[in-house]
Amino acid sequence: MLTDIEIAQSTKLKPISEIAHKLGILDDELEFYGRYKAKINEAAFSRLKDKPDGKLVLVTAINPTPAGEGKTTTTTGLGEAMAKIGKNAIIALREPSLGPVFGIKGGAAGGGYAQVLPMEDINLHFTGDMHAITSANNLCCAMLDNHMQQGNPLGIDPRRVLIKRCMDMNDRALRNVIVGLGGKANGVPREDGFIITVASEVMAILCLAADMEDLKKRLGNILIAYTYDNQPVYARDIKAEGAMAALLRDAVNPNLVQTIEGTPAIMHGGPFANIAHGCNSVRATRLALKLADYCITEAGFGSDLGAEKFMDIKCRMAGLKPDCVVVVATARALKYNGGVPKDQVSKENVEALRAGSVNLRAHVENMRKYGVPVVVAINRFGSDSDAELQVIDDCCKEMGVPYALSCVFEQGGEGGRELAETICKVMEEQESHYMPIYPAEATIEEKINTIAREIYGADGVTFTSQALKALPGIRDLGGDQMPVCIAKTQYSLSDDPTMLGRPKNFTITIRDLKLSSGAGFVVAYAGDIMTMPGLPKVPAAEKINVDENAVIHGLF
Repeated sequence: MLTDIEIAQSTKLKPISEIAHKLGILDDELEFYGRYKAKINEAAFSRLKDKPDGKLVLVTAINPTPAGEGKTTTTTGLGEAMAKIGKNAIIALREPSLGPVFGIKGGAAGGGYAQVLPMEDINLHFTGDMHAITSANNLCCAMLDNHMQQGNPLGIDPRRVLIKRCMDMNDRALRNVIVGLGGKANGVPREDGFIITVASEVMAILCLAADMEDLKKRLGNILIAYTYDNQPVYARDIKAEGAMAALLRDAVNPNLVQTIEGTPAIMHGGPFANIAHGCNSVRATRLALKLADYCITEAGFGSDLGAEKFMDIKCRMAGLKPDCVVVVATARALKYNGGVPKDQVSKENVEALRAGSVNLRAHVENMRKYGVPVVVAINRFGSDSDAELQVIDDCCKEMGVPYALSCVFEQGGEGGRELAETICKVMEEQESHYMPIYPAEATIEEKINTIAREIYGADGVTFTSQALKALPGIRDLGGDQMPVCIAKTQYSLSDDPTMLGRPKNFTITIRDLKLSSGAGFVVAYAGDIMTMPGLPKVPAAEKINVDENAVIHGLF
């Protein structure tokens, strides 16, 4: 059996100009990065702004196993399948982070015969967006430290610096560091730390900005520190936003690539859903809606994370209205949620699957609360038995939710025909009445409590003293008018990764709150969630190599 990279390397790619021309994109609207990648510039947005939008389909999932459940593979295969049934569709995905690529989870270009290409470029450096975001974030940090070094005219308290440096790699050793050591010439000594780039507010801002002017305004609004007399300091106060925006001049434009079957894909932005808002950029989604009759996008991890944030943050801010939600489920993830160890999920276990099916029920019920039609996609694995699939079949019928098997990993678009036809039929027969789960005017506590009760199934929320201490300051700076972005584990509906299935009789603990004033939301940290992940005992990096002909091996 061929590996993902072997399948990708055996595929003959079409010139990206050919993919663009089929979408109606003009030559002067493209910025080429070689033959197979291009950015779509502002000229396309201006020309297409009055064109009617296509249908918006969101792909999400149940709570996954640690290996993930093929949500990107399903999204990619669905784009290929739409072409098979004669539909004009485009997929809009997030960009991979190098952290998972060299860690445990893998990349974000799909798999098997449902991949986005060129996968080596996409999973490694792509068009440099991650590096631009990293540089812009760290420029702000450097300017802040320089401000304190050069007399500190604003009176910034080095003990109350909020912004952290970032890098696009898992490196637990950098979570907490001391900077400015080595004497007066080397800066003001203070505690600092690193987060992974995809958790940075700059990433969130890039993904929510409407255009360059909006981007620059949002960058200036980043709350970076407090003064000795308790006054907020924003990036604009140290005049950092202009240079930060300059570093992001190209990164703000979406990237155009293709699937294995030559169907179009836009990839842009990559915030994690367990520690950030988990959706690709607003600009990419809006552009995709103008370019095709169907835009198929995804949100990270389970629907309790990415889809909730897609609905309550991205759609609310951007004025988007999804027409259908696809919940991806696998037999192995349902068995995992039924108590089977992750190294045993490929073995038949009907009883565990039946027990774990409560997790699927929870995600379907949750998505229906937003007033959007729901379809279940069963991402089929070779190890799935007929008896196990029958349990899922019975579960979906009991819920009255349409569903379809998806075999896109092995068959590409052909394996997603049933799913594509089911989704199109549902959108023709059912109207979407999208509505966020909480009103904008609710307080921060009310918003968090609503998500905890309605989406997680919790009995309530407990705020630590640290979180309660942060609340008044956030409220004073307008936090009550913003949506909330809850950072929590992806493995459970609760904030405890060991509570699988559909937990009952639990509360969510909010240990801290942070205002992301540039992005426009309040981050609530639930449980023990790290904004700088570490590498596993056996990192994926150990298997990756490049030969004498510059051909990469071992990349999935």
